[in-house]
Amino acid sequence: LASLRPARARVLLPGGDELEIAAEEVLVGERVRVRPGDRVAVDGRVVEGESEVDESMLTGEPLPARKRVGDAVFGGTSNASGTLVVETTRIAKESALAQVVQLLRDAQSSRAPMQKLADRVSAVFVPAMVLAALATVGLWVLFGEPWLRGVAAGVAVVVVACPCAMGLATPTAVMVATGRAARIGVLLRGGEPLELAATVSTVVFDKTGTLTEGHPTVSAFQVREDLDAARTLQYTRSVEAASEHPLARAIAAYAKGRGAEPLPMEGFAAVTGGGAEATVDGRRILVGSRAFLQERGIETTADDSDATVVWTAVDGAWAGRFELTDAVRPEAKDAVTALRAAGVEVHLLTGDGEGAARRVATAVGIDHVHVHARARPEDKLAAIRALRKDGAIVAMVGDGINDAPALAEAQLGIAIGSGSDLAIAAAGATLLRPDLRLLAQLVDLSRATRRTMRQNLFWAFGYNVVAIPVAAGALWHWGILLSPMLASATMALSSVSVVTNSLRLGLWRPGR
Repeated sequence: LASLRPARARVLLPGGDELEIAAEEVLVGERVRVRPGDRVAVDGRVVEGESEVDESMLTGEPLPARKRVGDAVFGGTSNASGTLVVETTRIAKESALAQVVQLLRDAQSSRAPMQKLADRVSAVFVPAMVLAALATVGLWVLFGEPWLRGVAAGVAVVVVACPCAMGLATPTAVMVATGRAARIGVLLRGGEPLELAATVSTVVFDKTGTLTEGHPTVSAFQVREDLDAARTLQYTRSVEAASEHPLARAIAAYAKGRGAEPLPMEGFAAVTGGGAEATVDGRRILVGSRAFLQERGIETTADDSDATVVWTAVDGAWAGRFELTDAVRPEAKDAVTALRAAGVEVHLLTGDGEGAARRVATAVGIDHVHVHARARPEDKLAAIRALRKDGAIVAMVGDGINDAPALAEAQLGIAIGSGSDLAIAAAGATLLRPDLRLLAQLVDLSRATRRTMRQNLFWAFGYNVVAIPVAAGALWHWGILLSPMLASATMALSSVSVVTNSLRLGLWRPGR
């Protein structure tokens, strides 16, 4: 990954000339020309040109992405046939590629829980072997053998008992597996998330932006009979235009498409997992879920729709009702099926209403008994805690700010790479591309890694169980005795075998 970073960049000067400088020297706001076949030198946005860019090294997606004016591009990705002019948004050391490289380095140098066990055993094993070596010398002398032969046997015991293989058993497996995970599109924050994925018994999904595309559209709009629809749309657009929530953006786009112009607004406040409120043209406007309005004493009509419903209230009374639908990700059902086939229980945890939650659950194959609807951030946190209290090893998958507490509470938090920065920061693993099938692949890779760790530790301990007595002279009666030189060769062979076994993880393929 580090080698993909271009060393040089072509910076455009005010007069239109190009100046080639080191990529590390490009500043935010400067414009860089990317010619056909070049690697993009910086993170930025396209301000001129159109092309296709291969982003597989970051996302794992094999097909190139079409880039037009306004689209984001990332340093280290490969430009195809067109010429682009990119305005820098992040310097080289803060680029997406640099962050991925640093996280991967941190992950590869971190310790898995099994490594801690090996360290504890080694802490006792080393002094025990020194005592065994001294005892070996003493026993040889005690039985009347030449003391030099006893010293040679003692040295052979120390050499053959060197815990190198034990020390290499888990970190080599972690290093290879985290690198392999990055290649398929999963970024792990260390050895612990990697090992945890093997033991996960329950996966909890958020709905919007996780199981669904995250691009909801308004399918129906209803206004109270005594109110003006156009005015209600204006009030709603004014509030929703200030929100970053996908539902808010969809409603704002719908209102704009109906010709609703925003009105003067002040006092905007967003309530995570609920909605937003503000004063618009002198009227108090609330836009959010039914529960959000009810908490403020505002009653609504019955809500039995299978769609996601967002309400607008004006001066303490409901005024409008929006129904939104969000397409289920095409791979979501396959992902849920693969997880269940791996013995993992799947839950759905969402702030949406019961109808919308059950519709998505049915589409992807989640049992309705495992659907938790109308869940606020604190409810999601409580649900994860309840599952953990029941003995489940929980992985939470989400992408939004309201998912961050649940991601942090779960034993393994998994964020979607296209989600919020807070969600990604709270997670132990990140899907670099929004393909939920990566979850089952992560579980499979993690289980293969765990098997490899156990094989390595078994070999390391088994080698010592057999080699130490031989080095001490247990087979001397039959003329077999390890010299220190031969003992060092067998010790090295043990370490090489452990490393070679770990390298096999690099050949791991999904479904194998």
